[in-house]
Amino acid sequence: MSSGGGSSLNSSSPLDPFDSSTPWSLVEDPANSSSEPVVQTVTPDLRPATTAVALQEVSPWDIALCVTGTLISCENALVIAVLFYTPTLRAPMFILIGSLAVADLLAGLGLILNFVFTYLIDSSVEFVTLLSVGLLISAFSASVFNILAITVDRYLSLYNALTYHTERTVTFTYVMVVFIWVSCLTLGLLPALGWNCLRDESTCSICRPVTKNNAVALAVTFLLVFALMMQLYLQICKIAFRHAQQIAVQHQFVAISTTKGVSTLSAILCAFGVCWLPFAMYSIVADSSYPVIYTYATVLPATCCSVINPIIYAFRNPDIQKSLWMACCGCVPSNLSLRPRTSSDV
Repeated sequence: MSSGGGSSLNSSSPLDPFDSSTPWSLVEDPANSSSEPVVQTVTPDLRPATTAVALQEVSPWDIALCVTGTLISCENALVIAVLFYTPTLRAPMFILIGSLAVADLLAGLGLILNFVFTYLIDSSVEFVTLLSVGLLISAFSASVFNILAITVDRYLSLYNALTYHTERTVTFTYVMVVFIWVSCLTLGLLPALGWNCLRDESTCSICRPVTKNNAVALAVTFLLVFALMMQLYLQICKIAFRHAQQIAVQHQFVAISTTKGVSTLSAILCAFGVCWLPFAMYSIVADSSYPVIYTYATVLPATCCSVINPIIYAFRNPDIQKSLWMACCGCVPSNLSLRPRTSSDV
């Protein structure tokens, strides 16, 4: 995915006979016969220079994105491995955590491939450009929508606590995951289906070859998702405080647990907003004519959200922690096994 303001165009100018940088050579005029004096004409030497090699300078921003993509890939590959090799982790919340890990893993691989396509492969080939941007759009869209799905799951687990652990919930979770991936893959295919600015650079957004209209649509969709998440988290807090008031016997314990859960949910929402809101707002107001450094400065925090996701939604979960301890050390700490499970663990 190339940034809109950083593309360079190669221009050619007519030969200047008085330019000292233009090489010239003496060539015999073939029209002259051997009986007449030899006439030599001066012609420019247009052969390519074999000693001059144009090397593209590597941007430190692209290096940072590639390093971030590597970290994202390693973290989420570990989460996927733990979920895959632990048969007991098949509840709806673990299905959603696994789907989020797959999305973030693809996002990390997309950042690495984007670096390879930019500096090691001819990025001017349309197929390479469309493949890179399609993978990134699909992966990051799936990551955002999976976070929304986890929020919905947390709300349903509190709102319908008695019927949450039923077969119907598992079926609903699988349907939701399939719907998310079909929608996000469709979004990723849009540039390849013609919704791109490869033929008209003036319509490009801050991320080429995504058009300005498509970027605005994606940004507005994200803002709607963020608003829905805020509403759901507000309802979760209300339900948690209501439960705390109803259980008078465990008032002290529940108050502490509820306060911790609310603070955790607030931290999750703030981290999500800090990472994605700058890029979403900038995508709405900016276009390809804006300086490329502003694009990098908003894209990098957005990618860092996929670094934080495994820590928030996977590594903090006690069941996943137990599996990690068993895989690494063959034992489980006693304080971990006695830790109570709350809605803030996911």
